[in-house]
Amino acid sequence: MDIILKYFPDLTEDQKKQFATLGTLYEEWNSKINVISRKDISELYTKHVLHSLAIAKFTSFTKGTRVLDVGTGGGFPGIPLAIMFPEVSFHLIDSIGKKIKVVEAVTSELNLKNVTPQQIRVEQLKDRYDFIVSRAVTAFPDFVKLCRNRIKKEQKNAITNGILYLKGGDFGNELKPFRNRVSIIPLTDFFEEPFFETKKLIHLSM
Repeated sequence: MDIILKYFPDLTEDQKKQFATLGTLYEEWNSKINVISRKDISELYTKHVLHSLAIAKFTSFTKGTRVLDVGTGGGFPGIPLAIMFPEVSFHLIDSIGKKIKVVEAVTSELNLKNVTPQQIRVEQLKDRYDFIVSRAVTAFPDFVKLCRNRIKKEQKNAITNGILYLKGGDFGNELKPFRNRVSIIPLTDFFEEPFFETKKLIHLSM
């Protein structure tokens, strides 16, 4: 977990313990329920934890912010962000029950009181949130269609309410419909590891 401390040196002792525990928890759970690619588990902290925390490099959520993580899988980006922002509420959803089982177990082991895991589709939700976060679960226009009615209008953060989407590769055409409302941030702005050379963070203001 040295790579987390490299970019986030001001963590509290509790946060350091929680991040340190992630590695063991995911190794244990991944041997039972495969939520992370077998070849990636050895690089959990770079490819999953630090990747998730690119959002924390881009913005700092204010106390009381509500964040929805759609298609959370094994808990990314929601769990690392919940550790980073203990006064922010995170709702982690996925349609696949076994993935949510892992999220529930990790959340419980880390004693994360600010996380609510749930097996549900985003289309079934009625609540609204300040931000929706995700790691490339589908093409961006399709994702926006699924989520656009779940964003609150009232603003309380330094950046505009909307979607924060972690994605790799070339997706210029996907963003054309949102030209005036979208920002694209290369993750090389934050991290120097080769893994991040093709990775971006999309912020869509809603």
